[in-house]
Amino acid sequence: MASENSSRHKSGFALVAAAFCCAIIVVALGAFTRLVDAGLGCPDWPGCYGHLLWPIQDHNVVRANEAWPHMPVDHSKTWPEMVHRYFAGFLGVLIAIIAVKAWRRREEHDYPFRLPVLLLFVVVWQALFGMWTVTLKLWPQVVTLHLIGGMTVLSLLWLLANRLANVRWHFDVDAFARLMRLKPWVIAAIVIVAIQILLGGWTTSNYAAYACPDFPTCHREWVPPMDLAKGFDIFQTIGPNYLGGQLENEARVAIHYMHRVGALVVTVYLLLLAIRLMVMGDRRLKAMAWAVLAALALQISLGIGNVLMHIPLGMAVAHNAGAGLLLITLVSLASRVWMARPGETTQP
Repeated sequence: MASENSSRHKSGFALVAAAFCCAIIVVALGAFTRLVDAGLGCPDWPGCYGHLLWPIQDHNVVRANEAWPHMPVDHSKTWPEMVHRYFAGFLGVLIAIIAVKAWRRREEHDYPFRLPVLLLFVVVWQALFGMWTVTLKLWPQVVTLHLIGGMTVLSLLWLLANRLANVRWHFDVDAFARLMRLKPWVIAAIVIVAIQILLGGWTTSNYAAYACPDFPTCHREWVPPMDLAKGFDIFQTIGPNYLGGQLENEARVAIHYMHRVGALVVTVYLLLLAIRLMVMGDRRLKAMAWAVLAALALQISLGIGNVLMHIPLGMAVAHNAGAGLLLITLVSLASRVWMARPGETTQP
């Protein structure tokens, strides 16, 4: 029915793979930093209380506390913030090298050029969002966009790695035509999951994870009192310190509740997508379907576990990582579908 043609990796694959591994660490560290309330562990940027690392010696701590009396040094919060910044900076350097390499090979028609340039553009904006996260005192809009930017970098690096891995699936003409009809389904899946990650970021940045302490109900009600207008007011005032959140409980309940609704939509849609992949009758598409379902099941389990166990730190970080895993699983599917070619068929 189909055959698989695996060519040699293109130049730069190892570098992109290393950058992708670094991006995983950066995303996990970003989640850890948010969850331990260390987003303002350093009140300045890019240093920390005027230091390249953070003030450690007693006289430096005293001097820092005098300069920032409203934000005294807390070593439990300074190191997560700065470790995250340095890993993010190293990732930025790797992506810059990848972009330069692509620029030098821009005349080669089969070598990705626009994707590395887009990656560099996104990572520059990520640096700006990182700065604004601090200077705007965890303004939820910026914190949420910073999270989305991190997931975007992760996904684009994985997409680039797939392009450079240079593995193409081949299908007979009829199977290829049916596969092409799946493209809108795959695009919609990525968009829906991205929206759900956006909702998750909004939940985290507004400290709404604790708003519904039970499951599957919320405060023992299927539809609890909530304030959707305030919960999704994107014109919140710039200026206050948003550490700990500024919203009232009903607004936070609205955010948390809609994140749960989003999870239900994602579940139903991905189940339908998996069924469509399986009925294609190709073992590789079946394997991708099971991979999507496994990532979905893991993410649902982590989400429910976070509520029932009152957001333990390790599980909360894993839930953030699980969102990335689900997204890159769909990116893998998309790259295989878009790189597929008709012809070169063999019987299984």
